Amino acid sequence: MGWIGESVDSIKSLQIRQVVTQAVSLGMIVTSALIIWKALMCVTGSESPVVVVLSGSMEPGFKRGDILFLHMSKEPIRAGEIVVFNIDGREIPIVHRVIKVHERKDTGEVDVLTKGDNNYGDDRLLYAQGQLWLQRHHIMGRAVGFLPYVGWVTIIMTEKPIIKYILIGALGLLVITSKD
Repeated sequence: MGWIGESVDSIKSLQIRQVVTQAVSLGMIVTSALIIWKALMCVTGSESPVVVVLSGSMEPGFKRGDILFLHMSKEPIRAGEIVVFNIDGREIPIVHRVIKVHERKDTGEVDVLTKGDNNYGDDRLLYAQGQLWLQRHHIMGRAVGFLPYVGWVTIIMTEKPIIKYILIGALGLLVITSKD
């Protein structure tokens, strides 16, 4: 009959108690993941403590598919640091290096100018129209570590949604049909 036939038979033989147990287990897994994410946000001070590099603009330092770990402290941002920032009106954060820092004499606030290591010019063309510098509220965090290539899973699932749906379906089937 094969694997699919056995899975269908297994689903048909489920008791209501087993279904509830499986649903609660799945809920606990999802809740645990959310708690871990929120705890990382509190510890790192960053709204997104982990990001995936989506382009080659930071090569050779960071390649597409690398995962970056972020931290946001109160210390001023300095030239040479790698930061992840959001631009007003754009959803996807950008990973680039700070090349210039401008400290305002009146307020002491620091504005920064960024550039991708693999890009020819600075990022002013990426910023919102009329914006010449990034302010602190644009910065999501500073890169403090990375894992090479691990983010490719995210990139593949984003670029090819059918793979994401197949994976979710297979995992759901596995949870439903497990005997434990």
